[in-house]
Amino acid sequence: MKNRVYVKDLKDNVGKEVIIAGWVNIRRDQGKMVFFDMRDMTGLVQCVSLPNHAEATEKAKEIRSEWVLKLTGLVNKRPDKNIKTDVLNGELELEVTNIEVLNKAEITPFQINENSIGVNEDLRMKYKYLDLRTERMQKNIRNRHKVVKFIRDYLDKENFTEIETPILSKSTAEGARDFIVPSRLDKGKFYALPQAPQQYKQLLMAAGMEKYFQMAKCMRDEDLRCDRQPEFTQLDMEMSFVDREDVMNLNESLLIEIVQKLYPEKEIQEIPFPRITYKDAMEKYGNDRPDLRKDKNNKNLLAFCWVIDFPFFEKANNDNNPQAEGEWTFTHNPFSAAQPQFHEDLLNKRNIPNILTNQYDIVLNGFEIGGGSIRNHEPEALLAVYDIMGVKKEEVEKTLFYMLDAFRSGTPPHGGIAWGFDRLMMLLENEPNIREVMVFPKNGEGKDLMMNSPSLVSEKQLKELGIKIGK
Repeated sequence: MKNRVYVKDLKDNVGKEVIIAGWVNIRRDQGKMVFFDMRDMTGLVQCVSLPNHAEATEKAKEIRSEWVLKLTGLVNKRPDKNIKTDVLNGELELEVTNIEVLNKAEITPFQINENSIGVNEDLRMKYKYLDLRTERMQKNIRNRHKVVKFIRDYLDKENFTEIETPILSKSTAEGARDFIVPSRLDKGKFYALPQAPQQYKQLLMAAGMEKYFQMAKCMRDEDLRCDRQPEFTQLDMEMSFVDREDVMNLNESLLIEIVQKLYPEKEIQEIPFPRITYKDAMEKYGNDRPDLRKDKNNKNLLAFCWVIDFPFFEKANNDNNPQAEGEWTFTHNPFSAAQPQFHEDLLNKRNIPNILTNQYDIVLNGFEIGGGSIRNHEPEALLAVYDIMGVKKEEVEKTLFYMLDAFRSGTPPHGGIAWGFDRLMMLLENEPNIREVMVFPKNGEGKDLMMNSPSLVSEKQLKELGIKIGK
């Protein structure tokens, strides 16, 4: 819109006539004068329509909350007695000289100018585009952008390359159930949506990229809870020629800088982050994601810690890994490397309960916000992992041939980490669940109430895909 001024910049235009555009936040009709607050993506300003602008005042009497307007007006200083300190534009008001209605709005199902956290969540989900207009949700999403930008700039300076990996992938055993996508051109066969870019990022190390990252969409068909969604975002990264300390130190420095630069009101309880072995965490706290805060009532206290020295394998059951086939399954993922002192045990499939993996988790206030490891980069080690889990070599060679071929082609030692980015944002924004920091999340049953999905598809579509729905 030509010559439009954002609300945040009105302070630089005192005494001038300007054009603003946005939404009516609230309206107060006082007879001869009409006061209303206008909102754009940068903030609020009080507007007043005076009797000397009769046409504008008549239109102002008609407008309602959430109408979209284009306003022309004079930026005036408020009288001293009406100044509101510590509020954006608290010392200003816009004297409206012309109103153009760009779009009218029907009555909204909940108040947009109030915090929606207490509104029925299904109602908020159904009208998510309205919920996102609220001040709290605007703040959450815009702060999310700031953190993403900070990460990108930080990793760029560290010589990382941002690379997008495919969404249509292959179904492999990675710990959770896949979402699968039928192929129309190759009937009876299926793609899988990625649970994580795990294999792709290792293949990028085989490709000589050395330092990779992306803000990756991940999809897992698993039961939901406050910190889990069927699709979510990871900060995913991988590095070649590194050991555990290299990965942990880089990520610790990045997390510290995010907090100190973007959330200065928050206090990190302990720097450097304390390290706890998996064994000690389970014995002392009863879980592997301990909440170490000394004052759990302080919402701005951040207690980070690393959990290290995880067992590589655990006894298999359908709860901890629905795709497990043998007596043992992996605790994190099959691509992790054993710690060096257990490498021979892994290759010889001995001392299995005591093998420790080169895995490390980053925990914040009782939530696991990231996990990674130094990886297997030798084919024999990966085959040994699957052999321990009861998967024959021939099957691994058939399903993961590309990984094995890559490892046989000169793949360097490498390792990395993936952050649960939504969880991190939830904690930084002091929200009760990750749905509050996502734009269009699913509800607790995995449904999109706004678009009413998942939904039925037509018989024609099913026929094209060669699919029949059984009773």
